[in-house]
Amino acid sequence: MRKIQNGFFSTFKCGPTPEKKDPKSIIYVIQEIPGTKEGKPKINIIGATSYGKLKFLLPELSQIIFSPGPLIYKLRKNLKDFKKGDYLLLTGDPAIIGVACSIVSDITNGKFNLLKWDKQERKYYPIEIDLHQKDVP
Repeated sequence: MRKIQNGFFSTFKCGPTPEKKDPKSIIYVIQEIPGTKEGKPKINIIGATSYGKLKFLLPELSQIIFSPGPLIYKLRKNLKDFKKGDYLLLTGDPAIIGVACSIVSDITNGKFNLLKWDKQERKYYPIEIDLHQKDVP
């Protein structure tokens, strides 16, 4: 699927579901799941572990509105080792999700992976993002 923004194409495509977890891959979960503090998370993200090891970047109650500077600094610090085989799991505040995707895009030159939950199939699918791809198939 393609979207045109300001004359540029951005591309994303679904990859194959892995048969086995890659022990080197890290799934960067942007925010802890709501309810985690009480021990009753509202959603179950264990299915994402088939793609790698979970690493939580921010606590569930993080807010960007109060002080964006320290939060952005913490995201940059936690995402500095993001590499080609890693994934973002987009949880939490949409503004924080946008900042995290921007930071990862800077690190990877616009190429990174997301995990997308499919409600119908009840599983995660990997999505490869390439923000700078300009050729049209």
